[in-house]
Amino acid sequence: MQRKKAPKEALRWDDVRLFLALCRARTVGEAGRTLGVDSSTVSRRLNALEEALATTLFDRNHEGLSATKAAEDLRPVAEETEEAMLRFARAADGLEREVSGLVRIACPPDVANVVVTPLLRELFTRHPALRVEIAPGEAVIDLTRREADLALRTVRPAQGDLVVTRLTSVRWVLVAAVELAQGLGTLRAWDDAPWVSWGARLSMVGAAKWLEAHAKVEPVLRSDSLMVQIAAASAGVGVTLVPEPSAAHYGLVPVRLAPSLRAAAASWPTDELFLVTQRALRGVPRVAAVWDLLRERAAGRTAR
Repeated sequence: MQRKKAPKEALRWDDVRLFLALCRARTVGEAGRTLGVDSSTVSRRLNALEEALATTLFDRNHEGLSATKAAEDLRPVAEETEEAMLRFARAADGLEREVSGLVRIACPPDVANVVVTPLLRELFTRHPALRVEIAPGEAVIDLTRREADLALRTVRPAQGDLVVTRLTSVRWVLVAAVELAQGLGTLRAWDDAPWVSWGARLSMVGAAKWLEAHAKVEPVLRSDSLMVQIAAASAGVGVTLVPEPSAAHYGLVPVRLAPSLRAAAASWPTDELFLVTQRALRGVPRVAAVWDLLRERAAGRTAR
């Protein structure tokens, strides 16, 4: 739908970012979360952009957003602009000489709590001008779009111009709150304990697959959030499998097993933890400082 032409104003890079976020989102709210602003701000800026272009870019309905023909025509050009801005940003990063500024780290919430935050005090002591932003979430962040500078992942990325290093491997163990573990004593059958595990959406997670293959019990609680599972275990709701470093961090204790269960326990899953960044950022001082400390501390934990 064509609109009455408004006075021409120069488009800004933020207009292009807004447009692309809406193209890639299903709703205004989702686009807002990508941009770090609220839905009303996204709607206001979209209205202003459509007025400036004198056209409708997105149809809005109860199901969310759908791109118009005008938006589909503009998207390839917007993506070219985005790529040019990313190249500019990478080149600007290469000009840094001191360890200062912001480093954005994307990682699962448990990794943020157990691996990253315990290092921050030392990191800031070494580099007082450094700032860190942590984006904890299970979703994989796209480093090539500069959504983060560093990522910690349990699956090795297979695409992109990335530098990847394996930090450590982590075994999952069966744990419970102290009071529950004491009440259970020595577990002689898997169904002698209430279980907390993963929901259907993440049924392919190693811990969920182990439970299905070996314990064959129906959990009293399912959640696709490891942090919810840990909170439930800490509250005494049930036993659960967690990465071994997380057990001590959250005050959970191993569940004692009878000899008849130990063979199955020997096959508890193991995850690898990978540190990832864009190749163009690896040598940037602020990114290198965080990278080096993470590698140093991960190697120390492995040696112990």
